[in-house]
Amino acid sequence: MRLNFNGETVLAIVAHPDDAELLCAGTLARARNDGARVAIAVLCQGDKGQPAEAIADLAAVRRQEMRAAAALLDAQLLLGEQPDSGLVDDLPTRHLVVDLIRTVRPTLVLAHAPNDYHADHRAASSLVEATSWTCASNGWDSRLPPLDAPPAVWWMDTVGMHEFEPGFYVDVSDTMAIKERMLQEHGSQLQRGGDGDFAPLLDLMRQQAGTRGMQCGVAAAECFRPHLSFKRVSAW
Repeated sequence: MRLNFNGETVLAIVAHPDDAELLCAGTLARARNDGARVAIAVLCQGDKGQPAEAIADLAAVRRQEMRAAAALLDAQLLLGEQPDSGLVDDLPTRHLVVDLIRTVRPTLVLAHAPNDYHADHRAASSLVEATSWTCASNGWDSRLPPLDAPPAVWWMDTVGMHEFEPGFYVDVSDTMAIKERMLQEHGSQLQRGGDGDFAPLLDLMRQQAGTRGMQCGVAAAECFRPHLSFKRVSAW
């Protein structure tokens, strides 16, 4: 079976500036290569991810890193500008995420699994679950018109693959190079590879893609699980 994203608009909604590169950039690259529009919405500033030698105005540095990474993919970049470890599923933030979705008007949203390791990831997942419905609601007031229909939602793999049962795999063997190049733009976080509260990001990404690839018989893969909820499932 082969997915084809031609004619789709794919939006990754992630918590932190390097999450898309870790979990779904290979799939975004495949979608772009198929002819899809692709976009990345980053809800948090990345302002707390300091290396041992602190970086002044880290949020500004990470904005530059995000823009450089998204440019490699020709992806539209949208920023939520919420503080790290302060993302919550509340009414104002739902309004923010609805506006992000209505700006892009995706047919498919890639989002964090509900049980991922970081509180911001779990909050982002909850926000997507709620707003992937309300973004298409005529009753939800916004400066932007509602979508014609809710987008399909795919939950991304968890970081480290903990307690994630794949629903299907996407072969990203041919797009690993751009996935790696995008991650390498996040220099402030690559500096944290030896920190006790972090991990070497390139190694983590390569190991996870390789392990998921081994499970499905290809060199590298990303895996997802469809959100099995009314009107958030599509046939492919």
